[in-house]
Amino acid sequence: MRYRFIDCRYDLMEPPNGRAAYRAGHIPGAAFADLDGDLSDLTHAPAAGRHPLPTAAGFAASAGRLGIDADTFAVAYDDGVNGGAARLWWLLRHFGHDAVAVLAGGIDAWIGPLETGDAEVEPAAFTPRERDDDTITADELHARLGDRRLAIVDARGAERFAGAPSDDPRAKLDPVAGHIPGAVNMPYADDATPSPELLAADEIVVYCGSGVTACVPLLAIYAAGRTDVRLYPGSWSEWSRRGLPAETGPG
Repeated sequence: MRYRFIDCRYDLMEPPNGRAAYRAGHIPGAAFADLDGDLSDLTHAPAAGRHPLPTAAGFAASAGRLGIDADTFAVAYDDGVNGGAARLWWLLRHFGHDAVAVLAGGIDAWIGPLETGDAEVEPAAFTPRERDDDTITADELHARLGDRRLAIVDARGAERFAGAPSDDPRAKLDPVAGHIPGAVNMPYADDATPSPELLAADEIVVYCGSGVTACVPLLAIYAAGRTDVRLYPGSWSEWSRRGLPAETGPG
């Protein structure tokens, strides 16, 4: 099995900055995964959320361009805890490829030299085997509101969760402020350890603004032993556009 580093850095407000950062300096031989072009399918945005999941065929094409096949161990990295690497980790597993890890600490943890420009990546053939047990839809989640067996985790910052005024430019992208009723806040930027109470829940669902940064606490929950944790891909950017119930306040 060969290793392949994948650079997943991105800037939500200035998308070209991700590739620019990659070209300015990346781990030697690393391929670049574009959040919008490789890790999302914007065809149905924003109705299905700002970063809908790619189709199986679309992701297979992207993974192939990144040099990932059945004999590849992928190591994803980003700027530390911004969600790009965790998103690729989740997507690879979602499409049946478990040989993947996230570089703790991101590119700043790399102690070797960096390479500039675009790396030459030999294309590979990626065969997707999409899972059907690791996501939840808005309709299913709506129907489960109030179900005490289900723990709902919101990965956004505390101000966005509460629906309070926020300097975060992403707060202005959604038509409604607040959070899904009954959700608890576990901000992705805090890199927090899941609580024993959360890990003891019968079922766990994680969401964020658009389904990207939710993968950070989702990975932490998975690493703590809850391999059945699910993602709500549409997240608040879909939920708020559909006029579904919302709460404000710290929860």
